[in-house]
Amino acid sequence: MRAVHTVSDLRKALESAELIGLVPTMGALHAGHENLIEMARRECTTVVVSIFVNPIQFGPSEDYARYPRPLEQDLEACARRGADLVFAPPVEEMYPLPQLTFVEVTRISEHLCGKFRPGHFRGVATVVLKLLNIVQPQRAYFGEKDMQQLQVIRRMALDLNLPVTIVGVPTVREADGLALSSRNKYLSVEERRAAPALYQALQAAVRGIREGERDVTKARTAALEILEKQPLIRVEYLEIVDPDELAPVSTIGRSVRIAAAIWIGRTRLIDNVFVKATAPQVSTRAK
Repeated sequence: MRAVHTVSDLRKALESAELIGLVPTMGALHAGHENLIEMARRECTTVVVSIFVNPIQFGPSEDYARYPRPLEQDLEACARRGADLVFAPPVEEMYPLPQLTFVEVTRISEHLCGKFRPGHFRGVATVVLKLLNIVQPQRAYFGEKDMQQLQVIRRMALDLNLPVTIVGVPTVREADGLALSSRNKYLSVEERRAAPALYQALQAAVRGIREGERDVTKARTAALEILEKQPLIRVEYLEIVDPDELAPVSTIGRSVRIAAAIWIGRTRLIDNVFVKATAPQVSTRAK
């Protein structure tokens, strides 16, 4: 495996590559990222992992400065999982001039995290388009934990006729249900014990919907009651949304996605689950 740090070196390394798979990351790799690399390895002849903490997707009061950057460990993980190339550019390589051009995907970016992180998805879409232009992959891999990001990128690729297939990969979880995230490293021991309540809350709403609940307020309440039992948790949002454009729904139809963001101390965690509503069981026993 080889690591390169400039666009010109990357393009030289890819001159004879055929089916390229790109795994864009911000580093601090965990088993979820490794799962993306493994899937790309199975489906592509050349696997490129980008490691770049993108400043333009962070707000002024967010954690850009303290975001973990364990590059040597990340390179070892990429080699272990079969990546061919790692593209780890410095900021000045990705943004040699003040950025005047941005990509904005409306509607999908306006709810959930977009409501609380203005400009975040503009920064995400812009850097992903830059990476797609630089690497020119046929396939690019993103985790479903960041579902809003995935849907933004899917729509960008569709609207801009990008010659790439965007592949969503299921969320990888700890044994207690906590979705793997680079930000989990911020959690104290006590905070880590409280964190699985996020997934437990989503599952409470899922159970209600599968049992026939169609009232959004009641399904949300079942989830929020679990989070409210944890004094360390502050809920930013918990919404039941359309699975495609991620807009909040007024009634639960055939399928929905339940998405939430919480704060535990200074750490913000997000998660989501898809649920297909089932028809309520009708008793056929004689009365």
